[in-house]
Amino acid sequence: MTSALDGVRVVDLSTTLMGPYCTMLLAQWGADVVKVEPPGGDPARYIGDVRGTGMGPFFLNANRGKRSVVLDLKTAAGAEALSGLIAWADVVVHTLRPDAARELGLAADTIVRRNPRCVALAFRGFGRGGPSADEPAYDDIIQARSGLADLQGAGSDPAYVRSALADKVVGLHGAAALLAALRQRDRTGRGVALEIPMLETMTAFNLVEQQGAQVFDPPLGPPGYGRTASAHRHPYTTKDGAVSVLIYTDRHWRVFFDLIGKPELAEDPRYQTIRERTKHIDELYRLVAETFTERTGQEWIDLLKPHKIPIGPVTRLADLAEDPQLVATGFFTAVDHPTEGPLRLPRTTGPTGNGPERDWAPLLGADTESVFREVLGHG
Repeated sequence: MTSALDGVRVVDLSTTLMGPYCTMLLAQWGADVVKVEPPGGDPARYIGDVRGTGMGPFFLNANRGKRSVVLDLKTAAGAEALSGLIAWADVVVHTLRPDAARELGLAADTIVRRNPRCVALAFRGFGRGGPSADEPAYDDIIQARSGLADLQGAGSDPAYVRSALADKVVGLHGAAALLAALRQRDRTGRGVALEIPMLETMTAFNLVEQQGAQVFDPPLGPPGYGRTASAHRHPYTTKDGAVSVLIYTDRHWRVFFDLIGKPELAEDPRYQTIRERTKHIDELYRLVAETFTERTGQEWIDLLKPHKIPIGPVTRLADLAEDPQLVATGFFTAVDHPTEGPLRLPRTTGPTGNGPERDWAPLLGADTESVFREVLGHG
């Protein structure tokens, strides 16, 4: 089966996580992704690089299915070679700061002028026109400025999500924007210049359910979503560990109240509708927490699962490879890397079809000669 993006040629000038995650998805969906690295390589190569090979686990996951070429863009030869790649490409992606991109002639609109059929995507920290437009940004900065750290702090000390969430969310938005832009390019024959600013993208992502009554102008109340803000929303301690449960719909709550021997609560006006339950979510979740200490985790799973109330175990990161659902669906893919040996990589979701011809991350500069023989007709 032909891959969804078969024949789409991508030049990836990005580093670290946001851009590489975006282009890794394109590679998994069948695009030919050429990763252009400086002589020292993408810094992500060396994160967790316990073998000293420049093939750390961070890099192995975010760059699978790509080819690697090395170019020094500060030299005339490097700039000339990149021009050839841009002329060859359907898509160009970078994470350069706006001032650096302008200096190198790599602003998105400049790329499209150089290749009128190209879709050019420039990730940037902040949208143009604002006072922070040219400032650098990383995941932590965006978690803080987009309101996410405040949300995680739950009114106390602000806290980061313990995942590079902003990088991955913005990278995913970039992949979606590229697919839409390619569709537009194919209809019109004209390239598209895109800019995806991290702050604005992540703020919009956060506010979908967290803007609350501030969506009205003037505001009719504070921001936030009461259910997710509750201090009592967490995995619940049982007699022998913890489980996760989400009692959500009217039916869920009626069944739950009946199963714990408190059917009268289903008639309490505070708990009859989602609107009223949201106002009283702290007391409801406190009730759940107190009740769950009375049984083991498996007993709760056996009790609630037949009633289609969502419930499941709390899995440690180290145990994900043994999760029976992930094992049964073949989530982890066995890959034999040419230098790193056997790898177990997570499957990405998306269009079905053949994935990349080689589903591993490349050694630094491993494809420089072959790519330029293909693109420019010389090594």
